[in-house]
Amino acid sequence: MRKLTTVLTIALMAVSMTLCAQNAKKGKVLVAYFSASGNTEAAAKKIQEAAGADLYKIEPEKPYTKEDLDFRNRQARSVVEMGNPAFREKLGGKPVDIKKYDVIYLGFPIWANRAPSIILSFLESQDFKGKTIIPFATSGSSPIDNSVNQLKAAYPNLTFKEGKRMNNATDADIKAFVGK
Repeated sequence: MRKLTTVLTIALMAVSMTLCAQNAKKGKVLVAYFSASGNTEAAAKKIQEAAGADLYKIEPEKPYTKEDLDFRNRQARSVVEMGNPAFREKLGGKPVDIKKYDVIYLGFPIWANRAPSIILSFLESQDFKGKTIIPFATSGSSPIDNSVNQLKAAYPNLTFKEGKRMNNATDADIKAFVGK
């Protein structure tokens, strides 16, 4: 009986150490997102829940209005911003401490086939080296590939994983995305 108790104790310790090691490898996860109309926010919350991650909303210093987002108007704020690749939107809200995260799911709407300038501002606001960045996006029609390639080209020293467009993503789609 004593041997059985010892064996069980050792087995439980081994399982516990394995689980701790797996959690340490997984690291702390953050879902950081910018949402102009609420679509990306809805996807971000589903990813946050599936990943057991912290959630952070990337906010502009000056919120976008409906008129700012009218892509048919060449004078609209978002159109003017996207026409200037050097433009960086000023961040608002409380900053997040990226140092404590290993994996960052980065969400945004696709504008003009690219990530909005506020995403570039966010990536330039702190040191993301050594972090794994997993993009996700929402869009009326654009695929995510061009915007992810834009980010990879702009930040070649950062580690970007394959991204996913989340329009109409089911819970199963989200779980599969997070499970990769």
